[in-house]
Amino acid sequence: MPRLTDAGGKAMPLGMIGRLALAGALLVMGGCSTLLPSSKETVESPWKSFDEAKSAYEKIIPGITTMADLKSLGFDPVASPNLQILTYLDIAGTVQSIPLDKLDEGLQECLRARINCRAYVFEPKRLHTRRIGNFWLDFFNFRRISSETGWRFKALLVLVDGHVTYKLWSGAPHIDEMRDQRNPLGPFQGAHDLLFRLL
Repeated sequence: MPRLTDAGGKAMPLGMIGRLALAGALLVMGGCSTLLPSSKETVESPWKSFDEAKSAYEKIIPGITTMADLKSLGFDPVASPNLQILTYLDIAGTVQSIPLDKLDEGLQECLRARINCRAYVFEPKRLHTRRIGNFWLDFFNFRRISSETGWRFKALLVLVDGHVTYKLWSGAPHIDEMRDQRNPLGPFQGAHDLLFRLL
């Protein structure tokens, strides 16, 4: 039977072998958190941060900025991924509870222009979600802790005949959320729901 030896070729005592095995196991257990899953959600855009997106948005001037200007600022209705395109009917449905004379002039112009009006919704974002905590509790579904960080920006741009008439933005400049889900029954937590579905 082969025996473990040290660097000098001498046989290692069984006690030392046991201590090395224990140390190796502890090392593996300590590093198990790196085995937890993580994910990234990114809508590609020219901007690497919320501030960059907001800065580009602020350069848009209703009544002056053209479609060509938007492309140079990064708001490209042709190349931008996950772009939402709205018609004047979508705009009308959104603001139907507001009297026409109370609407922003840019929106009024859109509704009057009808088919010559187009609106675009840009939603660039960068989100990183990762699970943290104890690997075994997570693996057996007793406790799952996840952390989400990043940013999200949303811009609505309304154009009539190739010129911006209205703009609006919203978003979250600094997302830092923690979710802690505890399941006392571990892997059997949802078993009763499955049973009811089978009955």
